[in-house]
Amino acid sequence: MPTSPLRRTLLAVAALGAALVVPAVGRAQIRTADPAVRGIPLSAFPRLVKLSKHVYGYEEIRQPGFTTVSLIVIGKDGVLIADGQGSSAATQTMLDRIKTITPLPLKWYVVGSDHGDHTAGNNVLPAGLTWVVHPTSLAQLKRDSAAATASRPVIVPPTAMTGNVQTIDVGTTEVVVRFMGRAHTGGDLMVHLPREQILFMSEAYLNRVFPAMRSAYPSEWARTIDAALTIDRVKRYIPGHGFIEKGKRSREELVAFRDAITSVIAEATRLKSLGISADEAVKRANWGQVGTWFLTEQQAPIAIRRVWAEADGGLRE
Repeated sequence: MPTSPLRRTLLAVAALGAALVVPAVGRAQIRTADPAVRGIPLSAFPRLVKLSKHVYGYEEIRQPGFTTVSLIVIGKDGVLIADGQGSSAATQTMLDRIKTITPLPLKWYVVGSDHGDHTAGNNVLPAGLTWVVHPTSLAQLKRDSAAATASRPVIVPPTAMTGNVQTIDVGTTEVVVRFMGRAHTGGDLMVHLPREQILFMSEAYLNRVFPAMRSAYPSEWARTIDAALTIDRVKRYIPGHGFIEKGKRSREELVAFRDAITSVIAEATRLKSLGISADEAVKRANWGQVGTWFLTEQQAPIAIRRVWAEADGGLRE
């Protein structure tokens, strides 16, 4: 079950020693994915976060109470979106909000993550889009579409990208879509804006959210983040969940998330070496400070089983 708001608050308070930072204005702020603990009312969402003259992040609240993030790039003649939202209503709300900042039509759509919390509202997108999707994600969307109901259709892009990099000139800036390796889904795409020094990482980066590994490749995920950290001309890293942070702090949080993945792998590996059952491992796990992060109670058991499957060679495909 998801962690209750009260328990999340207590856990966050218990972790203050490791999580407090002091911004320039001198007020302490807890690094967290929980809006209540961070001090942001739910009435503030959805919200546009201006990243540069032509680029915005979009934060919307999803159950059980943290953000799903989309990227919006305003071009000369049209708009590019990377990742949608988790329902038709939420995606339509995003489209309506975009109209408040530009009258230009949506022309490009990047599937950073094929998971439903980023794609389930794609049926309200306009026709005639140029889609950018990894072959692995395209295959998954085809499977999801075959199993979908008429009331909840899954939109399948017409074609997949043919390499690991695809560049789009939207007129105001250059958008470089990159596959850096398997991470949260296997078809994870990132959007690099060299001029703005921004990297949108979709679900390869979950800011202060316990690493969600239902379909992940744990060890590869950590290496994918390491690869992302080596990209030149990046000063701001944008997550697929959790809050959008400013420059230096965004990199610090990305490194913290990479370290969280490696610590989860290490703890799950230790538990496996004890020869105990997965259920017993869940009870004995010691996640340290990462155990105070959002969704720990829900995601930790899944992570144990996924790391064990990787160790047994079950994630090669």
